[in-house]
Amino acid sequence: MSGEPDARISMQMRAIEQSLEQEGSTPHTVDARIRRSQHSVLSRKFVDVMTEFNEAQTAFRDRSKGRIQRQLEITGKTTTDEELETMLESGNPSIFTSDIISDSHVTRQALNEIESRHKDIMRLETSIRELHEMFMDMAMFVETQGEMINNIEKNVMNAADYVEHAKEETKKAIKYQSKARRKMMCVVICVIILLVILGIILATTLS
Repeated sequence: MSGEPDARISMQMRAIEQSLEQEGSTPHTVDARIRRSQHSVLSRKFVDVMTEFNEAQTAFRDRSKGRIQRQLEITGKTTTDEELETMLESGNPSIFTSDIISDSHVTRQALNEIESRHKDIMRLETSIRELHEMFMDMAMFVETQGEMINNIEKNVMNAADYVEHAKEETKKAIKYQSKARRKMMCVVICVIILLVILGIILATTLS
C-alpha cells in the first residue's frame, strides 16, 4: 500500500519546512525566497497527487465491493448494500459466508475470493484514512503558506520590475549625460571663439 512512501515524503516535506523556519532571521534573501517558493510548489503537487491517489483508491474499493457482492450472489447469498457495508466494517467476512460453506453447490474458490477481496478492502480502508489525515495536514500547510508565498512572488515580481525600470532609467541617464557633455563642449568652444574675437577687436582698437 502507499502509507510508507507517503509518510516518508510527508516527513521530508516537514523537514524542509522546519529548515526554512530556522532560517527565519533571513527570510528576504534570494536563496530563502527561492527555496520557499519551490517548497510551496512541491507541497501543492504532493496534495494534487494524494488527491488523485485517494480517488483511485476509492474507485478500487467500490469495484472490489461490487465484486464481493457478485460472488455472494453466485453462492446464492443475496445481500443489500447496507449489509455489505456492515460486513466490510466488521472486519469479519464469515458473518455472511459461514452459513453457506456447507452448501455443496458453493465452491471454496468463490469463498476464498470473497475473503480475499474483503482483506484488500480492509487494508485499503486503513490506507485511505492515513492518506486523508496526511492530506488534511498538507492542505492546511499549503493554505497557511500560500499567502506568504504569494507575497514573496509579488515582491520578486516587483523587484524584477524595479530592476528593469532602473535599467531603463540608467540608459536614459547615460544618454542625457552624453548629450549634456556634447552641449557643454559646444558652449566651451563658443566661449573660446567669442574670447578670440573679443581679443582681436581689443587688439585692433588699441593699435
